[in-house]
Amino acid sequence: MSRHPEVKWAQRVDKVYLTVLLPDAKNAKVNLEPEGVFTFSASAGAGDLLYELKLNLFDKVDVEESKINIGVRSIFCILEKAEKVWWKRLLREDGKAPHFIKVDWDKWVDEDEDNGANDLDLGGMDFSKFGGMGGMGGMGGMGGMGDDAMGDDFEDSDDEDQEVSKSDKNLEGGAKAEEEHGGASGEKKEAAASI
Repeated sequence: MSRHPEVKWAQRVDKVYLTVLLPDAKNAKVNLEPEGVFTFSASAGAGDLLYELKLNLFDKVDVEESKINIGVRSIFCILEKAEKVWWKRLLREDGKAPHFIKVDWDKWVDEDEDNGANDLDLGGMDFSKFGGMGGMGGMGGMGGMGDDAMGDDFEDSDDEDQEVSKSDKNLEGGAKAEEEHGGASGEKKEAAASI
């Protein structure tokens, strides 16, 4: 029995951002068809559980211009819409979206605020084009991406640890400066040390 990974989505007038949240996915297979059918499968977890997904998107997409980035924690896709129009919803079917599909509020822009500019910071992600990947029966897509195919480009960064270290140093430096000026009480020192 397969499971569904969590999916987050947002849109602009010309594209849809789709993020499949599945840490440590193995053998990820992603396919996008021009009619707007997005399929995904991968195994993950201690028991290599199978996760599958098939989404009938609201409208057609341009497979050749759509892009994908398979990372350690998620699979991020930029799906170019065939027509530059605002979609009423992500899926073609009427009714409430499945429980595993959520709006990505970090990337969301309202229709009246969308100026068509790509203002999303993608953090230097290396994207491959769906259409240029081949191997999925001529429909474009990405199949059988093993661990070796992902390369070292998507390893976790230590930036978070460095930021914490910098703030700790700033706290220590601030406490020393207050001590030199005779202004820090014992309570303030304890509070700064516990942060």
